Amino acid sequence: MESIIKYFPDLSDEQIKQFTELKGLYQHWNEQINVISRKDIDNFYERHVLHSLAIAKVISFEPGTILLDVGTGGGFPGVPLAILFPECKFHLVDSIGKKIKVVKEVSIALGLTNLSSEHRRAEEIKGSFDFVISRAVTRLNRFIPWVNTKFKSKNNNTIRNGILYLKGGDLHEELNEAKLKYKPTLYKIPDFFEGDFFETKQVVYVPIMGS
Repeated sequence: MESIIKYFPDLSDEQIKQFTELKGLYQHWNEQINVISRKDIDNFYERHVLHSLAIAKVISFEPGTILLDVGTGGGFPGVPLAILFPECKFHLVDSIGKKIKVVKEVSIALGLTNLSSEHRRAEEIKGSFDFVISRAVTRLNRFIPWVNTKFKSKNNNTIRNGILYLKGGDLHEELNEAKLKYKPTLYKIPDFFEGDFFETKQVVYVPIMGS
């Protein structure tokens, strides 16, 4: 928790309480439905919570922003971001039902009224969103066709509507094969957070225009 408060010093008492309760909730549900490795549970705040919050160092979402978290797994990056941005709406989806069960139980326990979740594939989701967020569920050339028709045409934030993708390693080949219409921007997470875990990790922003 110290790292969360260090990098996000303006949290309210309620947000600090919610972030503090997160680890215990995931430890409890992980014993019943394995969604996080034991090694990652030991480094929970760094590898799951802070990693998710790297997106918040790229953009501070305006109130009313609607976000879709694709392939959320146990709720990342959506759950930490929903705590950080209580005036935004988050819809978390995953194709594996037991993972969505964990998301639902965690969000109920935390009282996250701005978060909904659904056991469904990304391609089947209806509705329009300002941003799609995700943690490296697949290569971008596969991911973008799943979501590129799901964006609002009106932009209400400091950057255009699009994809915010947490991804590690050398991304040049992957970005080239995606044949993106608009140039992506790569933000290196070590510019935001200290720690060896973040050394090669980035937030990839892909604007989706004219949708």
